[in-house]
Amino acid sequence: MKKLRIATYNIHKCVGLDRKFSPERIVDVLREVDADVIGLQEVLCHSQVNDREHQAEFIANSLSMNYSFGKNRHIRRGIYGNAVLTRFEIINSENFDITVSKREPRGCLRAQIKIDRREPLEFFNVHLGTSFFERRKQVDLLLAERVLDSAKFTGNRVIAGDFNEWTHGKTTRMFRSKFDAVEAVPHLGKRSTYPGILPFLHLDHIYFDSDFRLIEALVHRSRTALIASDHLPIVADFELR
Repeated sequence: MKKLRIATYNIHKCVGLDRKFSPERIVDVLREVDADVIGLQEVLCHSQVNDREHQAEFIANSLSMNYSFGKNRHIRRGIYGNAVLTRFEIINSENFDITVSKREPRGCLRAQIKIDRREPLEFFNVHLGTSFFERRKQVDLLLAERVLDSAKFTGNRVIAGDFNEWTHGKTTRMFRSKFDAVEAVPHLGKRSTYPGILPFLHLDHIYFDSDFRLIEALVHRSRTALIASDHLPIVADFELR
C-alpha cells in the first residue's frame, strides 16, 4: 500500500504572531512537516512586486512543489484565497464559490492530483466563514451535487482546511456523517490549532473517504511553527487501499 502525508495550514498571509512578514518562515515549517499534499489558507499573492510577495508561487518553488491557487477576493491589488501544494502532478483544478450573501468571499479549491496509476486524489481545500449562520449555509453549498457530492469526485476525496468551527455544529455533524475524520481527542491528543503559541480552539480539520486508512495524525508544534502563523498545521499520514 502506498503511504501519503497530507497537511493543512492557515498561514495568515505569512504574518506571524510577532507581526513579522516572513514567507521564508512558513517554508521552514512546511519543510519540517514534509507533506506530499498541502492545503494552505489565507494566501496573498502579488504578482507585480517581488517574488516572495506571491506567496503561493514562492512557497511552492522553495519546496520544489507544484501548486494551484484559488482566488476568493482582492486585497491591496493582490489576490487572496487558498492554495494546494503537492509533490505530484496536478491534473486540473477549480475553485468553487461558497460565499454567503454580504459576508466575506469564501472558496473551496479542488485539485485533482495524480499520485500513481490508481484513481486520482480529489483534494478539496476549504476556508469557511467565522459566523455560525454563515457556516450553516456553506456546508449545504459544499455538500451539493456540483461540489463534494458530484459523481465525478466520489470515492477518493480528502477535504482539509480551516473550518472555523470548534464545536459540534452543523458543519461538523454533516461532514462526519459522510466522511471519516481526523479527530481531536483520539488522533491529536486534544491538541488544538489556534491561536498559535497558546492554542485552545480546534478550527482546522481533515476529512476523508474510506478508501484511505489513517495511520497517524498530529498537530505540528515546533518552535518555528508556534510563531510563524496564528494557526498550527495538522499533519495526517494515510495508506491508500
